[in-house]
Amino acid sequence: MTTPREDLLPSTRRALLHRVATAQAEGRSPSLVAAVARDGELVWAGGRSMVDGHEPDENVQYRIGSITKTFTAVLVMRLRDEGVLDLGDPLEKHLPGTGAGEATIAELLAHTGGLAAETPGEWWERTPGTTRPELVDVLGEEPFKHPVGRLHHYSNPGYTLLGSLVEALRGAPWEDVLRREVLEPLGLSRTSAQPQAPHAGGWAVHPWADVMMPEPVEDLGLMAPAGQLWSTTADLVRFGHFLVTGDDRVLGADSVREMRTPSAPLPTGEWDRAYGLGVDLLRWERGSLAGHGGSLPGFLAALWVSEVDGVAAVALANCTSGPPIAALAVDLVKIVADAEPRIPEPWRPLPEVDQKVLELAGPWYWGTQVLVLRLTADGGVELGPLSGAGRQARFRPNGDGTWTGLNGYYAGELLKAVRRPDGSVSHLDLGSFVFTRKPYDEGAPVPGGVDPQGWRGF
Repeated sequence: MTTPREDLLPSTRRALLHRVATAQAEGRSPSLVAAVARDGELVWAGGRSMVDGHEPDENVQYRIGSITKTFTAVLVMRLRDEGVLDLGDPLEKHLPGTGAGEATIAELLAHTGGLAAETPGEWWERTPGTTRPELVDVLGEEPFKHPVGRLHHYSNPGYTLLGSLVEALRGAPWEDVLRREVLEPLGLSRTSAQPQAPHAGGWAVHPWADVMMPEPVEDLGLMAPAGQLWSTTADLVRFGHFLVTGDDRVLGADSVREMRTPSAPLPTGEWDRAYGLGVDLLRWERGSLAGHGGSLPGFLAALWVSEVDGVAAVALANCTSGPPIAALAVDLVKIVADAEPRIPEPWRPLPEVDQKVLELAGPWYWGTQVLVLRLTADGGVELGPLSGAGRQARFRPNGDGTWTGLNGYYAGELLKAVRRPDGSVSHLDLGSFVFTRKPYDEGAPVPGGVDPQGWRGF
């Protein structure tokens, strides 16, 4: 069954179904479900094969593995926004005695804490969490594999530490905190730490024969914040929208934007990728995608969302290996974004404008490079090259005639207009860079001065 949505064209819906059906058949997955949302609204959902005798839909739970980490990261960012901790704090400050306390909270979020990828001992995903009752059982005697802060090295134990940090600072189990502070406010009623009917069972499919064997479904114990959750495609596309827009009941737009900001580049590979704070990032021709993948024995999961297109896609399968689930979710985003690009909002003039800001609009020069400053509808400004590639950034107003950079090279940098005694604008100062109305304006304090002979031929 495919849920029909009038918002998408029949040709787009068929292309989505064809892509999902091909992935399920060629990947030999016992079942596979997918969904697409646009601007937070579910516009398509489809399922292939059977779960408990029925074709699965957007409300059937699958285990989502490491997508759980993004939920855990949201909890940590909430603690930061409340002032309970700083991302630059060493873990030891808030969770002493772990043996891994020199790593900062930000480094643990970005997988740059130098910790091992996995726990010592048995394959933790296929053994009961009760076999790892203490953090030392998760970290081992030598938890570090790399110098702290020097390398992106994906670490499941790192997110165990973050989950334990949440529990220590909230005084409640991770699962309870997640439900109260994230799942319930966002309306994710079909996301849970334990499976709730209807849900898929996990299977291993024989690599050389069309036969299957059930996989064990273990409670991960202390490792739960790294991979415990079950969810549905409907819940996850809603969560993907939250990762773009934020929700003041959980995390504001600035904080989720921070999560989506690259903090750790990944080694060069098949995709041009980076990692933010609990969020995987993929750069592609339309801008960037944010999300996460996940796997546990018997399950595969992927969530990707495109901010520029307002499109989120989720794909879930109940097999240990088979369909390339991350690539499938990316393709679903592309199908909708390419076939039905977002209709721009109608242009409207600003309701009001500060004349002192308006006079800053137009071309400015950094040396001989021309850039343009534009006013934005939200009261901010944008600064970027007149044409072609180059440094560009959006800036939010600070309420005192200055602006703070939100992205790119100038993220966090202060932009201000420097005025002469008569009130006229001399130049713009951006993190010590001087931007003038003319190339090397002799009337502005250009560092190094301006040759008194001015411009001449050669």
